[in-house]
Amino acid sequence: MALPQSNRLKHRRDFQTIYQKGIRRSGRYLTLRGLRQRNNVVDTPPLGKLLPLDESKPPTRIGISISQKVSKKAVVRNRIKRQIRAIFRQFLPRLSPGWQLVVVVRPGADECDYGQILRELEQLLAEAEVLNGH
Repeated sequence: MALPQSNRLKHRRDFQTIYQKGIRRSGRYLTLRGLRQRNNVVDTPPLGKLLPLDESKPPTRIGISISQKVSKKAVVRNRIKRQIRAIFRQFLPRLSPGWQLVVVVRPGADECDYGQILRELEQLLAEAEVLNGH
């Protein structure tokens, strides 16, 4: 099962904006880059309808960047991307809304197992204060 469409970061300009203006948290195998999204939604809900606080913010969107420096083999790179997407599916309910995140996979990550990636990503998300309850 893939990440929901509303939680995907797809456009090159979005990645570039995050790289230029966002925060950076680095671990041994992963670098997390994040940028809080501007609130494009009008603050006043339609008449008679009250919105919960989180609904006024756009959903957190996630992108993954992995270069051939990590591994020349596409099979290896795709496996790492699948693992990261699986971790984010697990974390989606705990992620604060309104963030744009890019996970940059660093060389050496091809030797990691799922547990190592999970722990490092959780730590980076907590450091960046993206996880609810950190």
